[in-house]
Amino acid sequence: MAITYRCLIVDDESPAHKALISHISKFDELEHSGSAFNGMEAIKMLNANQYDIIFLDINMPVISGVELMELQPNRPLTIVTTAYSDFALSAYQNDAIDYLLKPISPEKFAKAIEKAKTYFSGNSLKKEINTNVKTFSYRINGQMTDMPLEDIIYIESLGNYMKLYSTRLKSPVIIYGSLSNIASEIECSNFLQVHRSFIVNVNKITAVTFKNLTMFNGEVVPVGRKYQILLNNLPIR
Repeated sequence: MAITYRCLIVDDESPAHKALISHISKFDELEHSGSAFNGMEAIKMLNANQYDIIFLDINMPVISGVELMELQPNRPLTIVTTAYSDFALSAYQNDAIDYLLKPISPEKFAKAIEKAKTYFSGNSLKKEINTNVKTFSYRINGQMTDMPLEDIIYIESLGNYMKLYSTRLKSPVIIYGSLSNIASEIECSNFLQVHRSFIVNVNKITAVTFKNLTMFNGEVVPVGRKYQILLNNLPIR
């Protein structure tokens, strides 16, 4: 059975969508599965649907392409499509697989797709494993411990360490690791990064304001300014 990669186009200009749809249609393994015309729309679609590749513009209103990459570190494979060459470093620092300048030639588009296919072939097993992960494993006192993801309330960064709050524990545990690493391990829609130092379980939020979240255990978690827009889909109380 042939593999099909679901593609999301994120661009504020209709001609760019038409050009990318035309490129996508020439590849049997690609499927145009969605179009977003601004960053906020893209975030809603990413939270509601499964995509394999994003074709992402940089210069967009409200949320730029770079800001979207920063807000969604666990997004699907990203190919930047832009008229600006200035943001290539930022794009690659945020793990973009390629950076295509408009107008995009068929040859450059094809090379980007080959990079994507190479990436997927090397990471297919990891992707399958991550999709089915239901527990988070960590080492404490020299022993490995498994915790169900649903029991995690939130995780706070402490430099090279993290403080994990759980419904199972009376007090938080401090474990070695970084938020960026743990984000890839607990990749699922129930977890949201709301601050550079905090990842929360959205099912454990009891109250929401634009600056803070009150969690299941009564603790208050700050919301970073650039992350506030992610709370639009949560009830504000």
